Amino acid sequence: MAVETQTKNLQAALEKTTYVRWLRGQGIPVVEGYGIEDVRDLQLAPWSRMGGNGAFIQLYGMQGLTGMYIVEIPPGAALEPEKHLYEEVICILQGHGATEIWRDNSRKQMFEWGPWSLFAPPLNSFHRLVNGGREPVKFLAATNAPIIMDIFHNEDFVFNCPYEFSDRYAGQDNYFSVGTKRYETGMQHIWETNFIPDVRIATLDSRDVKGAGVELTQFELAGNELIGHISQWPLGRYHKAHYHGPGAVLLGLQSSGYVLLWDKELGTRPYDNGWGDHVVEIKWKECSIYCPPGGWFHQHFNTGAQPARHLALRYGSRTHPVGFKVAAQRREDGVYIDVKKGGTLIGYEDEDPEIRRRYEAELKRRGIPCRMPPVATSSI
Repeated sequence: MAVETQTKNLQAALEKTTYVRWLRGQGIPVVEGYGIEDVRDLQLAPWSRMGGNGAFIQLYGMQGLTGMYIVEIPPGAALEPEKHLYEEVICILQGHGATEIWRDNSRKQMFEWGPWSLFAPPLNSFHRLVNGGREPVKFLAATNAPIIMDIFHNEDFVFNCPYEFSDRYAGQDNYFSVGTKRYETGMQHIWETNFIPDVRIATLDSRDVKGAGVELTQFELAGNELIGHISQWPLGRYHKAHYHGPGAVLLGLQSSGYVLLWDKELGTRPYDNGWGDHVVEIKWKECSIYCPPGGWFHQHFNTGAQPARHLALRYGSRTHPVGFKVAAQRREDGVYIDVKKGGTLIGYEDEDPEIRRRYEAELKRRGIPCRMPPVATSSI
């Protein structure tokens, strides 16, 4: 069955779920696809429940595990207070303001944010975002609402449950300060923090196993399973191809380029195997988003004139792991382990030679030097 047909069939099946039926009833646009060139340019509509203008984003790779929306807050305005039983991670795309957080019968806490700030309202806590500037605020929010709403299929319970998760949040004064606890576990660098002032300049750790010159740090937020990482790689280079489960959404922060996506069933060398027409290519730049479907190899290429930086919002907490995430990688740290050793990563020496040929040609066309390390091509 063709990839396009499989994708359409899955999207049609998801229309029957509680989450999709709910979002279709919210009266705002729903944008679909493998990716979006610039989320700031999406057409928005008044969203009465939130009190701002918004749109839902249903990328093909979310596959019922993650949800996403974008909201605009007019100058001097504020959103409606809300709480919910699903986890949420918010990245501010433009504007300045503050977030109020509180629990039933407790004092409000407030912290300020600006462009590219990132945070997560604690689970089932009241929160309200306020625009404190003279320009509209736009933010992107990733959630695990599809799972929660599909399991409980009761909107009132999801949005009005009285239970307080005090093990996650108990009104601590320093809760939204920048975390200083950083460490390495397994093959991953971890940063425990409930607030990142600017994801574009956050300090990262070397992780060459993902590619030449790659830096990557995973952040753990608010006791969530829904967390993320920030990655950066140099001018004239690209990541190694790898796959994992569905639901991870990537946001371009700096530079530009493209990403290749293909089903792992097409093999590690899709062009050599005669499946080049099934490889999906998506252009990316600042504020582009894309979401690889589960079990699809994907590979990030930098063709811009500066180091590339991405933000990934995804499952994969090391503090609170879930089984489906580990299983999708075949093993813990599977995305860092070569496919020949039981992982899901393709080494440069084993990738399809056409991938580097095309990359070098694109860099030459742009007048950018290729800085990929030389490699002997394997015969697998």
